[in-house]
Amino acid sequence: MAYVTPTSEESAPTVLIVDNNQMSLMRLREVFKVREFNVEVCEDGDQAVDEYIRLDPELVVIALDLPTLDGHIAALEMREHGGESRIVFIASRRLAQLAEDASHSAGAVAWLEKPISSAVVEQHWEQILGPIPDAPGLEDLDQLYPEDRIKPVADEGLMPLPPLPGMPALPLPGVIVEPLPEAIIPVVAEVKEKPKRRLFKLLLLTVLAGGGYLAYAYSSGLAPFA
Repeated sequence: MAYVTPTSEESAPTVLIVDNNQMSLMRLREVFKVREFNVEVCEDGDQAVDEYIRLDPELVVIALDLPTLDGHIAALEMREHGGESRIVFIASRRLAQLAEDASHSAGAVAWLEKPISSAVVEQHWEQILGPIPDAPGLEDLDQLYPEDRIKPVADEGLMPLPPLPGMPALPLPGVIVEPLPEAIIPVVAEVKEKPKRRLFKLLLLTVLAGGGYLAYAYSSGLAPFA
């Protein structure tokens, strides 16, 4: 979910706040409304990257523990995209070391401990507006998040249907099927001939059985023409 809290000034800066804690979102919205920011909020790490690309905000305030994509990787994705990328991490005290490491990796301008208040933001405001550090974690982004770094393979159309036992694969319309190898052709021919041989054997057994019965009936005086 993403939504915007506009200010009366069209030229006001935009802050993208990313957190799935409703109390934290409410506090941060109020803090930045007072500072006359346009406030846009989302609760999902993967969506936050899309929103960053769409909005190009002046400031991003992002939690570390997010669904779909953690805040550290999302911040690195933002830094990789470019733009001013002025990022502030927010985290609880128990995640303090993780926040320190993520801030260094993603080149965040600061990290703030929850719960956030206007006094905490004011205390770090000069640092937030300061120079943007480098993001050394960008060099390891492929290893940190390899599954989304793989380029998708172009769709080459429908695949052939799987073959039935003893039969070749069924071709699809417009698909050229290679001829069977010569070593397989006798096997296929043998499969096709087996029903004919079985029918011949069945007819032969029927004739022999009938002839045997007639001979027995004739010798026993049971035949109508005996």
